[in-house]
Amino acid sequence: MNGAVSRQCGGPGPLSPIPDPPSPSSLDDLLRHPGLWRAREQGGAALRPGLPTGFALLDRCLPGAGWPLQGLVEILTDRNGIGELSLLMPVLARLCGGEHEDGWLAWISPPHQPYAPALAACGIDLRRVLVIRGQAAEWAMEQALRSGACSAVLGWAACRDRQSLRRLQLAAEQSRCLAVLFRRLRDGGEPSPAVLRIALDGDRDGLEVRILKSRGGHAVSVRLGWASFATRAIAQ
Repeated sequence: MNGAVSRQCGGPGPLSPIPDPPSPSSLDDLLRHPGLWRAREQGGAALRPGLPTGFALLDRCLPGAGWPLQGLVEILTDRNGIGELSLLMPVLARLCGGEHEDGWLAWISPPHQPYAPALAACGIDLRRVLVIRGQAAEWAMEQALRSGACSAVLGWAACRDRQSLRRLQLAAEQSRCLAVLFRRLRDGGEPSPAVLRIALDGDRDGLEVRILKSRGGHAVSVRLGWASFATRAIAQ
């Protein structure tokens, strides 16, 4: 298209040549530029292998086939004690062995004192459990994530503003540990930088797990019967 011209907007003026389109070689150079952002690669990063949840049906619905290790997980419930901790017991037990065996399992401002016999029955090493209480739950959770000393950080914090959530998400991305923030179900309508958001609803038959947001995934609901939780506890 050498010699082609265009007229500048805003009235008469000098004509300027339109540059030639990039050649295939220069286009390849452009695509290899380290500063180029690609949506496809963003999605691929989210598909890094996760930690198995202990529930095969749930793993099949999660990107990475498990809980993400680089990013914040939000678990939303309308009340405490509907099965949210039972859902995490298999992965917490897994984190007590292998390459994660030296890290703390930090509980930040839990609503109730963790019941040691139940944790031990699920295969959790009680020597690894660290309970932290105080007024600054968000700050404590962020510090635990940034410490590099934890295999898992579970936090119960209000996080009333986006900046607090963003700080937790950034800390979780850099921590390479399981980072779980428990929030109320009503908070599900607010935007969040978390890489995974799930809502739980329990009844006498089991636990309904609704995946509201996930990187590289889609909204889906999974039903887990209580029998599967009992089986996991016995297996540990």
